Amino acid sequence: MAELVQLDGSSFAVQHSGEGIARPVPGGVLLPPGRVAILHGLGDASFYRHGQNSWSPCGWRRLSEPPLRIPNPTRMVTADVPAFDDPARHHGSAVAALQGDDGRTLLLGALGLDAPRLVADHDTLAGWYAGGGDDWFLAYGSEEDVFGAYTSLLASRFGAARRRAGNVWCSWYAYYETITETQLAKDVADLSGLPFDVVQIDDGWEEMVGDWTPNAKFPSGMRSLADRISDAGFTPGLWLAPFIALPHSRLVLDHPSLLLRDDAGQPVVAGYNWGGPYYALDLMRDDARSYVSGLIRTVVHEWGFRYLKLDFINAAALVSEEVYRSALELVREVAGDDVYLLGSGAILLPSLGLLDGLRSGPDVAPMWDNYASVDPSDATARNAVVNSVHRLWQSSLVEVDPDVIYFRSKLNLLTPQQLQWLRDLADVCGFRAISDPPSWLSPAELEQLREYLESRPVIRRLGRYRYTIDGRETDFAPAVATDGQLYPIS
Repeated sequence: MAELVQLDGSSFAVQHSGEGIARPVPGGVLLPPGRVAILHGLGDASFYRHGQNSWSPCGWRRLSEPPLRIPNPTRMVTADVPAFDDPARHHGSAVAALQGDDGRTLLLGALGLDAPRLVADHDTLAGWYAGGGDDWFLAYGSEEDVFGAYTSLLASRFGAARRRAGNVWCSWYAYYETITETQLAKDVADLSGLPFDVVQIDDGWEEMVGDWTPNAKFPSGMRSLADRISDAGFTPGLWLAPFIALPHSRLVLDHPSLLLRDDAGQPVVAGYNWGGPYYALDLMRDDARSYVSGLIRTVVHEWGFRYLKLDFINAAALVSEEVYRSALELVREVAGDDVYLLGSGAILLPSLGLLDGLRSGPDVAPMWDNYASVDPSDATARNAVVNSVHRLWQSSLVEVDPDVIYFRSKLNLLTPQQLQWLRDLADVCGFRAISDPPSWLSPAELEQLREYLESRPVIRRLGRYRYTIDGRETDFAPAVATDGQLYPIS
């Protein structure tokens, strides 16, 4: 069906395959489920690409420029949707927008979970669901207004997070997989008295991904570690990847029926890490769901961890986003309403109302760029900043986690300006995490960390990239510039 839709004083020709007509809602109109296409008339506009999961590239590119995408096929399996990749066309997941040179923005956003995809060219902005899907939201106006109207609809349909993480200390960017019980005992003691709320143990404590029992570096067990963290006055946090397993894990070798399999009966590769591929669990199976349920019950109710960093969770969406959401509903039900759930590799729409925080970009690193890579999903400070800045519109729905910031000079290649961008972005997000062990910091650095964590700055948005923090202006535009270029902003 074709119709003419009036939005903010402008007319747009809309064609959709669903039954019914456009229905007005605050801030825009709802279009019926199915495939939709809008003749936008904005010419060489800037296209907003929203990535499928936490690590997928997100940002603005002109339609006349090459699309923003992951060039590495192996990385794409982990951090995006290879089946939908198009090196010649601008595309994204869940929501897309076009902004003309006058700053006004045309937004098309999905309101359903059936793998919504969007594409744009110089003539049309189009979207479709993998199956039946749900309504689409179409809006035109200022960038802030159209994204705000969209988030209001998402909150009413899926819910919004209510829990706050506070100040988090995470072991990953100091020790990576080399963490030990002995080292952490020293760090927890050193952290005592510092204004942290959570101490979160990251990858390196488990026997193997898929085998979630403590390895030989943690002889006292995880209950003992959680008690040590609690006794020091912090909420105990733990890293898990509950929906995946490595090929040589006992889980895979002893319980192969739990794995998701392709039409040929082979385990489905969900991505690549730890030197090779990893497999996805088949979360449509009752026994796989029982396994996940038992794991969460052990970690939360037997060991005592009240903050869970759930990683690589996009593996649950390999069948459908409904299966992904059902898996998160199971985790939330078993963990309980008072446990903070942070998702990494998370998919926005089906996470809403269930996860409290979403990682908003690839891993940060103590270097701004990687000279050997142009991959926007690569672990660098710049890539983490770029993705987080372009997902800040989600802040009313879920805590946007920009990853850790640094105060250490040890093992750190970031300039003072780059360090300041990371700290300012964490303040704007309202999610502040640090991995620096106190023993790595000079007295001046330790005092700087303390003052930063104790502050409660007033944040004011001035534009897409400009904010004030207690009256001091910060501008992320130079941090996200590509080849020296910036695109129209409201």
